[in-house]
Amino acid sequence: MAATSAGRVLALCKQFQNVVRISSTIPSQHNTGICLTKCQSFLARHNHVAPLVQCRPLHTTVSRMGLNEFFDLPENWGENTVKTGAPWTATLLRSKSNEELHKLWYLLLKEKNMLLTIEQEAKRQRVQMPSPERLKKIERSMQRLDLVVEERETALRLLQTGQEYARPAAWRRNLFGKVVWHRFREYAIPWYLNSKYKRRKFYTPSFVEPHIRLRMEKNLRARARKADLEKKQLARLKERFPQMKASS
Repeated sequence: MAATSAGRVLALCKQFQNVVRISSTIPSQHNTGICLTKCQSFLARHNHVAPLVQCRPLHTTVSRMGLNEFFDLPENWGENTVKTGAPWTATLLRSKSNEELHKLWYLLLKEKNMLLTIEQEAKRQRVQMPSPERLKKIERSMQRLDLVVEERETALRLLQTGQEYARPAAWRRNLFGKVVWHRFREYAIPWYLNSKYKRRKFYTPSFVEPHIRLRMEKNLRARARKADLEKKQLARLKERFPQMKASS
């Protein structure tokens, strides 16, 4: 009995495969539609098989305005000023969810591309761009959005791993006696077998110490000269304008 049922299932699978198979040698959309119609009718005759649902293998957004989306609205054409709101603040962005921030980022990016297109067109026509401060507002909003996302990633990383930075690092003194921020790297071989890593010396030799003192003296002298110059300029201004108030 089990062998008979297995044979029936195998025969049904073969029939289903023959019906669903779409030949690659027939590029016509009409023939493909006929084949899918036959497949749906075959599945409709068998109540125990779910009907075939036709779906698109590629999802694309709806094209509404085409290339006109790179330009401003028609009612703003020829206007010297365009009324816009204030840029997004970090406080408002922190109240948004990750999905909303993701959508807002692409809206701002789309608006930025449109403004850059208007700017290039204004340069080509040698005219003033209407309300150029809009580009600054968009850039500030994107920077603050990036800051909010980075804050959330840092908070999540602190909870999971306890590390503040995505890439661990530490302050180290290099060969010239300067303290630099060294970011760690992941190598495919151990550090004691890596000749490139061995060439990096994270210490200051003894013969470099006099030069470190000379560099510090040079910086102090430059700072003193700058302060002396500011005092002389202030005294010259007081002599020229006696009624001037002294700077706090």
